[in-house]
Amino acid sequence: MKKISVIVPCKNEELNIKNCYDEIKKVLEKYNTEFDYEIIFIDNDSNDRTVEEIKKLTSIDKKLKAIINSRDFGQVRSPYYAMLQATGDVIISVNSDMQTPINLIEDFVEEWKKGCLMVLAIRNESHESLFLKSFKNLYYKILAKISNVDVFPNFIGFGLYDRKIIEIFRKIKTINPYLRGMVSEVGFKKKFIYYDEPKRIHGKTKNNFFSFLDLALIGFTSYSKAPLRLVTLVGTFFSLIFFTVSLIYLILKIIYWNEFELGFAPILIGIFFIGSIQLLSIGVIGEYIGAIFEDVKDRPIVIEKERINFDK
Repeated sequence: MKKISVIVPCKNEELNIKNCYDEIKKVLEKYNTEFDYEIIFIDNDSNDRTVEEIKKLTSIDKKLKAIINSRDFGQVRSPYYAMLQATGDVIISVNSDMQTPINLIEDFVEEWKKGCLMVLAIRNESHESLFLKSFKNLYYKILAKISNVDVFPNFIGFGLYDRKIIEIFRKIKTINPYLRGMVSEVGFKKKFIYYDEPKRIHGKTKNNFFSFLDLALIGFTSYSKAPLRLVTLVGTFFSLIFFTVSLIYLILKIIYWNEFELGFAPILIGIFFIGSIQLLSIGVIGEYIGAIFEDVKDRPIVIEKERINFDK
């Protein structure tokens, strides 16, 4: 009998855990005669009663497993780590905030049974602020232009992945996995399912401008060298301009030695402008060096504090 694994990343979702579990259980029990299943909650260092709620459920359901992280490892690493710990023939990722419709699991499984290795859920509309929506739309447009893989706007990881895909992910050595790019990098045919995001009933969202900015920089450094090349081109272009301007000033000064006064304004403008270009260039290069530095340290993606109901 094949096995379905459902992974549920969570942080400070004490009011949603029970409802989320009940909804997942209700769907999976429809496949009782066809598939075995497991549910894995991975808690990212919650500071409310989320862990207590998960432990209550694991004590009465041995098919429910839990991983408790030793600290907050971020919204990228924690869900990805849970994927690698799942033992099913197919892995389905949902969010504990109940803003990823649980009933879509049935649609995912039906597409998988037809032979599709990846079923990706694309969000039609979100309840984010206008500023964050605009920033995300701009980011996806830029990344689509400069990336060396396809980009799927409004894909947040919610979907189904065959075991073959997970084993390929396992071979990609990185501490900051960018799932939006990885699903394109591995290839294979994908099925897209579109959904409307329901409003959050309990708790507050953990996503904000800064968390998305961190994710956006991971995307840029992981799947495009365009920023580095752009810095090189901009630096070359303005170097030529300022070299030309400097040469013209030198010639004019030699010809009109007494009459031509250079003044401080051009010097100050040149210094501050070149300085800003240098700082920008150092920042871009620093992001790439930082990404390399994180990966070469070969640290674990997540450090566990506790795991429950896993086989020894």
